Amino acid sequence: MLKLIKNIIYFILNMKTKTFYKMILTNDLIIRSALKKKLENHHAKDKKVRIIEELGIRHGTVRIDFAVVNGIMHGYEIKSDRDTLQRLPEQMNEYNAVFDKLTLVVGKRHLYDAINLVPDWWGIMTAKIDTNNEIIFHTIREADDNRNQVGVSIARLLWREEALQILEEYDQAGGVRSKPREFVYKRLADVLETDMLKEKVRETLLVSRGDWRFGLLPILNGG
Repeated sequence: MLKLIKNIIYFILNMKTKTFYKMILTNDLIIRSALKKKLENHHAKDKKVRIIEELGIRHGTVRIDFAVVNGIMHGYEIKSDRDTLQRLPEQMNEYNAVFDKLTLVVGKRHLYDAINLVPDWWGIMTAKIDTNNEIIFHTIREADDNRNQVGVSIARLLWREEALQILEEYDQAGGVRSKPREFVYKRLADVLETDMLKEKVRETLLVSRGDWRFGLLPILNGG
């Protein structure tokens, strides 16, 4: 908590500088482009990683801006100065059920509301434009571990055929092969412990889908 307070004080003091008043409002596109580069650089040495843009949650009814899949699943949601936080509570409920860690990347005008809205374990980063028209990120709070994940929500990251194949590996597909996908996901969540389920989902997103959505920004290093 003390570190968070210090970071907020630093940010507020920085806001009062002459540079702050020359800055323009951020939008989703410029933050997205800069965040993509930042994530790629940060994970450049990872042996195996995939960065997925607009990963669908709950069969695509909700999408998170970036999902970094390596040893964990870390989601990043962008709310620029020109966005609103109106949909964030609904999005939070879905993201909380799936990701190991979550970080909200906000424009400066949303910082106060964001701190009061997202759970304490969410990371918070600000994104602002400097006098060189470049995005500057500042970490207000590091993301902590999520202890509220829901097995069936994690299973829904898989395609039906992928989930069914995992059940076949465990000889647990009987009775759901011809059922709608929700029956398959429920069975998978019942059969596998959460940690094993997360491992299977990560493995599928990293490897089994190959060049799935190639060009929409998956990165795969070392296989």
